[in-house]
Amino acid sequence: MFKRILVANRGEIALRIIRACRELSIESVAVYSTADKDCLHVKLADRSFCIGPPPSIKSYLNMDAVISAALLLKCDALHPGYGFLAENAAFEKLCGENNITFIGPPSEVISLSGNKSMALETMRRNRVPVIPGSDGNLKSARHAVACAKKLGYPVIIKAAFGGGGKGMRICNNPSETESMFNIAKSESVSSFGAGDIYIEKYIKNPRHIEFQIIADNNGNAVCVGERECSIQRRHQKLLEEAPAGNLSERTRKTMREYAVRAANAVKYKNLGTIEFLLDEKENFYFIEINSRIQVEHPVTEMVTGIDLIREQIHMASGLKNPYFGKDLKSRGHAIEMRINAEDSDNNFAPSPGRITECLLPGGPGVRVDTFIRPDFVIQPFYDSLIAKLVVWDKSRHEALGRALRALDEFKIEGIKTTIPFHKKILNNEIFKSGIIHTHFIEEQFGL
Repeated sequence: MFKRILVANRGEIALRIIRACRELSIESVAVYSTADKDCLHVKLADRSFCIGPPPSIKSYLNMDAVISAALLLKCDALHPGYGFLAENAAFEKLCGENNITFIGPPSEVISLSGNKSMALETMRRNRVPVIPGSDGNLKSARHAVACAKKLGYPVIIKAAFGGGGKGMRICNNPSETESMFNIAKSESVSSFGAGDIYIEKYIKNPRHIEFQIIADNNGNAVCVGERECSIQRRHQKLLEEAPAGNLSERTRKTMREYAVRAANAVKYKNLGTIEFLLDEKENFYFIEINSRIQVEHPVTEMVTGIDLIREQIHMASGLKNPYFGKDLKSRGHAIEMRINAEDSDNNFAPSPGRITECLLPGGPGVRVDTFIRPDFVIQPFYDSLIAKLVVWDKSRHEALGRALRALDEFKIEGIKTTIPFHKKILNNEIFKSGIIHTHFIEEQFGL
């Protein structure tokens, strides 16, 4: 087992990793920017080290600074969390070159997972269902139009290295396809540094369901459950649930099997997520692999009792997968609400500033992953996620009631948050019914 782990992140996920280290009797090292010197992860870690000024590119994304801190403080492993350097294949290689174990998959898997067109081709070869689309990247606008004609409209053009909804354009006719090809290619270059794009048949009103994979260094992969991630605004997740409701057990079982097949196809190691789109007839299609811990991992922890961060550390240290070959069951229902420092009445504009009052909810089945406290200043330099409110109960109906109670208790003053908007979601009759899809927010709230 590791002696000392550097946590290459900030906020709630840094705290989550530090706490897991402490429970495993592993020393933790926090890195921080000058803007984060008073953050809780800096205070809670066994050691801390400043790696640069506030801009991420000069601190949390500065690979040399992070590696230097790990070497200086004699860390034998590094946990990247999510975001920042978590899915950077070059960074994983750099860790290895400096004899630091990267707690995540190897660089080859990160590279393949990050290139969506290559990942899709790998899935096709391994008979994992994928959305009908181009065979590799598009060569020209004319090529895009030809592919679209073969697929049938509507289609969607996507950036091969994309994420978060960037570099995606829906096309309804040849003229749109030609113009959107150039727009998507330009956006792909500016956002991801590469102009590789591909085209797929557009699935109307799909559900977004992802499957949590645990795999040891010998390739023993197992699926420990799924998450419903369809509540999104502009391709950004707002609320997640586990398990996915309104899904036949036959389809759930089949999707789990294909999730493991997808993981084996890329020789996955450590923890990762296999993501699918599901249409109204329960046809499902692989869309991507996320080669890191997910923001929404707590809902899986709540229904399975598995500490996923601890398992990441165990797998990276070379331990065998304790769940391989076991019939894993989930218990009850969990919901996670992402509490962002955003003004939902003003197009979700960022709302940095000083928190004047902070009262966290509690009680049975309530978990809050956060780093905020009274008089804490939310910085404008980083992601707006400030807390994750997670609730569990015996059924979805009971979990919804508990979630509303917890939201009513959750008080944050001084900045705007998404707490009021989550109340609107939970009180929506269609959401209560569980008949949801990725365009739910747009259809119900016009956002």
